Amino acid sequence: MGLFSFLTQEIAIDLGTANTLIIWNDKVVVDEPSIVAKDISTGKIVAIGKKAQQMHGKTHKLIETIRPLKDGVIADFQSAEQMIRGMIKMINPGRSLFNPTLRMVICIPSGITEVEKRAVRDSAEHAGGKEVYLIHEPMAAAIGIGIDVEEPMGNMIIDIGGGTSEIAVIALGGIVCDKSIRIAGDDFTSDIEDYMRKQHNILVGERTAEQIKIEVGSALTELENPPEPFAVRGRDLMTGIPKEIMVTYDEVARALDKTISKIEEAILSALEMTPPELSADIFKTGIYLAGGGSMLRGLDKRISAKTKLPVHIAEDPLRAVARGTSIALKNIDRYQFLMKA
Repeated sequence: MGLFSFLTQEIAIDLGTANTLIIWNDKVVVDEPSIVAKDISTGKIVAIGKKAQQMHGKTHKLIETIRPLKDGVIADFQSAEQMIRGMIKMINPGRSLFNPTLRMVICIPSGITEVEKRAVRDSAEHAGGKEVYLIHEPMAAAIGIGIDVEEPMGNMIIDIGGGTSEIAVIALGGIVCDKSIRIAGDDFTSDIEDYMRKQHNILVGERTAEQIKIEVGSALTELENPPEPFAVRGRDLMTGIPKEIMVTYDEVARALDKTISKIEEAILSALEMTPPELSADIFKTGIYLAGGGSMLRGLDKRISAKTKLPVHIAEDPLRAVARGTSIALKNIDRYQFLMKA
């Protein structure tokens, strides 16, 4: 590329239900919530990412906030395209002389349909992508964690994102068996909203429920280093007056129990489908966790207790998929067979 390298910009995009990350020149240049705020009367986008997130749940009737992705796939095509375009502009906002050709690698859930794949590709192309490659999330996570995906060794990767949990067994540069379920971090958040309403008669918004999940979220009712109880403010359903209550981690663990059980069932189902030789490898290597959902306190211990296998959390679970996507982009010739051009 040499002389004309400035004419081509290579970017790796982890297009997530909850957050979108863009890596350019080996650096995470964009890490924003996947949300846009739109002016209803003109249809114009007024904010993207963090700014739109601050408006979420607080808008008046002329502005609406939209999360363009649902369950890991594009639900609102137009908003997704505008969001991708806006986030690409964030990379180097000062440049306006000319737009370089964009080569993109975008990661997608492994259980995605052809129609959903087409929607991702079309959105990327409309946002300026000349060459668009797609890579499956578990494969990107494995590369990002540092696993040699091409060797004849079985590795099990679980990527728990905002909209989907991807469970895959990888060997020889391919996904041998996978299970993609549309149960993940967003379901944890809605479980907390439901629990607050039923148990405490208090109505909290999505942002507050997300905050509870981060501050006192847990997969186990007993932790070695428990977090302090968290003060939650919301609307009292009986009186309609705002009030504050304290919430503990073990309450949240009970609220999330059913959803976590569904993820455990999917993991056991994927293990059942695994060929015996690869099962022997997994017994030795264990299970690798990536994605924001894997940061839930005690989740690794709970999965380990259920499967009787060692469970390792990726070094930077939130960015493992984005990092893997970036490595695949840098070594596009080596990993070409993993990508759908």
